[in-house]
Amino acid sequence: MTPRTALGALHIGALMFGLTGVFGKLAAASPAVIVFGRAAFAVLALAFFARFASQNGWQKLHAVDWRRLALSGVLLAGHWVSFFVSVKIAGVAIATLGFASFPAFTVILEGLIFRERIRANEIVLVVLVSLGLVLVTPAFDLGSGATVGLLWAVLSGLLFSLLSLTNRASSGRIPAVQAALCQNVVVALCLLPFAAPQLSEVRALDWLWIALLGVFCTGVAHSLFVASLAVIKARTAAVVFAMEPVYGITIAWLLFSETPTLRMLIGGALIIIAIVVSARMSGSANKKTVAAEAASH
Repeated sequence: MTPRTALGALHIGALMFGLTGVFGKLAAASPAVIVFGRAAFAVLALAFFARFASQNGWQKLHAVDWRRLALSGVLLAGHWVSFFVSVKIAGVAIATLGFASFPAFTVILEGLIFRERIRANEIVLVVLVSLGLVLVTPAFDLGSGATVGLLWAVLSGLLFSLLSLTNRASSGRIPAVQAALCQNVVVALCLLPFAAPQLSEVRALDWLWIALLGVFCTGVAHSLFVASLAVIKARTAAVVFAMEPVYGITIAWLLFSETPTLRMLIGGALIIIAIVVSARMSGSANKKTVAAEAASH
């Protein structure tokens, strides 16, 4: 890849990640079935990439690696399920913006777990995300589907943040594609008991959307990120990754007529600015960390 083609691949990957909520809404299946199918198809796509395209060797895993991968797989399953529950209840735009709250959770969790001092610019980031969520919320009423859906999306963001921190702990040893493949196997196994009774009722068209979700929004998108990181700086990749909500909300706007209000647009802008700021100020970001984070979504 040249730098130009790598940057294009990053944007295509971000676009595919942004389509996650769109395919989830198109599939008239339960979140459990969608997540199970996504993970199963993602395993096939990632295995193909690892076999024919990846330049990294397969790392031998120790007991501690298996424990971390199992934990991250459970967190990934919870993150995806809560996200698709939010999509079904509140729509793609609110689900995507609620999930995008994860940088604020990451700042708070890093301070609590690693005893790191929270800097002034990180406090600004948390405030931006909080204000954005307040503006995105249509009404503070638990009887409102939009409010409940946003809460599910925020839970998805919290689980994504925990997952990212878990991935970073093992990203130095385990190649990103190998870690993503193992995590998706865990996700499929976790959701199989819940999805199995419903599989016979899933329509062929829904399987198409789920397959596209697993192959393109997970396997291909993650593979593009990994391949482009060979020539693109990690910080640049992190900023491009921040474009995911923009792509997702725009496509939902066009396909489902989910026209956002001015208040929602302002709130969304604050959250997206916070994501970009988080990526820009992450001076310690490295390519393995970014690849591990991309694998989580």
